[in-house]
Amino acid sequence: MSASIALIDCNNFYVSCERVFNPRLEGRPVVVLSNNDGCVVARSNEVRALGVGMGVPWFQIRALAEQHNIVALSSNYALYADMSNRVMAILSTFSPGQEVYSIDECFLDLGGFEHFGLARYAQTMRHRIRRLLGLPVCVGIASSKTLAKLANHVAKKRAAFDSVCDFGAFEPGELDRLLGEIEVGEVWGVGRRLAPRLGAMGIRTVLDLKRASPARIRQRFSVVLERTVAELNGVPCLGLEEVAPAKQQIVSSRSFGMPVLGLAELQQAVQSYTVRAALKLRRQHALAGAIHVFIRTNPFKQNAPQYSQGITLPLAAPTSDSITLSHGALQGLKTIYRAGFAYTKAGVMLAELIPANRRVPTLFDDPAQLARSTGLMQVLDRINLAYGQGTIKLAGEGLEQHWRMKSGRKSPCYTTRLAEVAVAHAG
Repeated sequence: MSASIALIDCNNFYVSCERVFNPRLEGRPVVVLSNNDGCVVARSNEVRALGVGMGVPWFQIRALAEQHNIVALSSNYALYADMSNRVMAILSTFSPGQEVYSIDECFLDLGGFEHFGLARYAQTMRHRIRRLLGLPVCVGIASSKTLAKLANHVAKKRAAFDSVCDFGAFEPGELDRLLGEIEVGEVWGVGRRLAPRLGAMGIRTVLDLKRASPARIRQRFSVVLERTVAELNGVPCLGLEEVAPAKQQIVSSRSFGMPVLGLAELQQAVQSYTVRAALKLRRQHALAGAIHVFIRTNPFKQNAPQYSQGITLPLAAPTSDSITLSHGALQGLKTIYRAGFAYTKAGVMLAELIPANRRVPTLFDDPAQLARSTGLMQVLDRINLAYGQGTIKLAGEGLEQHWRMKSGRKSPCYTTRLAEVAVAHAG
């Protein structure tokens, strides 16, 4: 029996999350903006129809926004992450084999569920997510992950499929005709970067790539694209990764809401970013052996003095302690800081990560101090989890934080903050 893999994708995820809690946005053109309300990172279908591209700076489309009453919202990452977790939890009940691919996509292994009728089974998924969460999703089903991605694309773009497309239900000739209508750039892993090179070889559609010589593709490109050709022919080369691989680096950085001139505010920002990165490190049950700190001015203001610098510092011993990591970050910041510049971004990167259970004891270890550090971080994390991130913070992070990124258009955290829970009024 051939494999049956489904790719479930939430439609216009950020915008759809906003519409769940603000039904007045339904049918209206909506964009979600990046950090500091800089660029468009999500668009409703109404905005796409106006020709607004992904990543377009907000200031460039303000006139268009006024003309068409486009609603612009700041990114609400806490809301999106929580809604994503709910979607993935629901989908996990449909199959024991699940790979969460991104915040709004996951693969499911539907092998053994064929007796339900896979298209009907996928419609059940869609309706359950819509009923419980209010989010629209599309489902693509095929014998490989690459084909499932394409099937999802068809389900989303062609209304006749009612948001579910099962390539396994197609006759071979019928499927080839469909693949011959899809540009090769839509193939997972090809995109805009490789499409022109493939086009120069006469490979312009998905069907062209499917029929291409694997050996020639490997010679001209890579073994990765050769596997893609195999996947397009229904030969699975990419298995489901049910456990997400541990990150090899953890980065925490943000652009400032306003230029930062002094060292004191830079220290607040760097310490705040370090604490955020340390939390991610502990959630991964890992330790960092080095920390990288960087600062920079605005490279787009060419008439202003420019400065960009970073430094990597090894740590005395691998750790996930926020205090220890902050000391290292601040030491690095003092080394690279130069007065007289208007800084617009800073960040930290935790590197040389190892699993916490593989830490090698050293001659200078103090078991009592290690126990206190572990206990303190556990208490800190539990309190912030229970009462909201930032309830307890390091003193050096500051209270007012004028440098924080702009998010003046952000919606409430409806599902993660008790004070911002949506209220329904009876008529």
